[in-house]
Amino acid sequence: MSEEYILQVKDLHTSFYTDSGEVKAVNGVTFNLAPGKILGIVGESGSGKSVTAYSIMQILANTGKIVSGQVLYKGQDITKFDKKQMRGFRGKCCSIIFQDPMTSLNPVFTIGNQLMEAILLHTDKDKKQAWERAVEMLELVGVNEPRKRMKQYPHELSGGMRQRVMIAMALACEPDILIADEPTTALDVTIQAQILELMQELQKKMGMAIIMVTHDLGVIASMCDEIIVMYGGRVCERGTAEDIFYRSGHEYTKGLLRSIPKADGSKERLVPIAGTPINLLNLPKGCAFCARCDEAMKICLTEVPPQVQMPDGHYASCWLTYKRQMNEAEVGLNEQ
Repeated sequence: MSEEYILQVKDLHTSFYTDSGEVKAVNGVTFNLAPGKILGIVGESGSGKSVTAYSIMQILANTGKIVSGQVLYKGQDITKFDKKQMRGFRGKCCSIIFQDPMTSLNPVFTIGNQLMEAILLHTDKDKKQAWERAVEMLELVGVNEPRKRMKQYPHELSGGMRQRVMIAMALACEPDILIADEPTTALDVTIQAQILELMQELQKKMGMAIIMVTHDLGVIASMCDEIIVMYGGRVCERGTAEDIFYRSGHEYTKGLLRSIPKADGSKERLVPIAGTPINLLNLPKGCAFCARCDEAMKICLTEVPPQVQMPDGHYASCWLTYKRQMNEAEVGLNEQ
């Protein structure tokens, strides 16, 4: 294990076994996360980004299973952990914020009860200390009148306030890694900005690493140290925000960017990605995106593209990029 990474995901494969067959939701995902860094995982619904996050936490549905690959936390492969070890890992080492705070919080228990449960489970604090810690966490995430909120139920709070409670719960045990699974989806635009700003502030204050899962490139444009673009359970491209936005190497990434409105007020028409999302029950032999790609070649249908390093250092898995790299190399040899 390299000391510079707190989490390493290596060739992860996760499937769901249904009556219709095996759904290959994650197909060979690999990435590294350094301490104190923010990693963004972007892709449309069904791309495998949330399943990747749930595989790390091992909170898959009963039909789901990690088929192969490794998830290394500080050098230990947590896919080999038993239930007791995983309980110790969740909350204390790695926490998750789910998409919808209303369905994540139990409606029949107070906010204080649910916050204290997490603290009592993962620390050696008594009830009085857990209460004070819960109040402290609510203050930290900007919840007004925290002592009053402790006695309230989830339905008495607004969506933004509930999401702040979820963040407080996730950070109560000071984990090394925070996974945020589309934490702003159920919120309006103004509250979205506040929640993202809050997460960045807390990340700097607590020094944790964050994995930000989203379908919205705009959400993480200025937030992430590295971005991974996923499609069909595979990593299409990974690099810095600048690499992804200005030097895209995969046709799917380019398609995503063409479908985002420009902030400069230009009247340029948005171009949607043609076709329908891939059927994970029946994955193509080659590139997962080939059926929707205008630039697809014959090889795209039959061979999975290799990961190619671009001249600027970021990576893309695309036969077109590979072809361009080969052509440029050939030109360079001829000039010599």
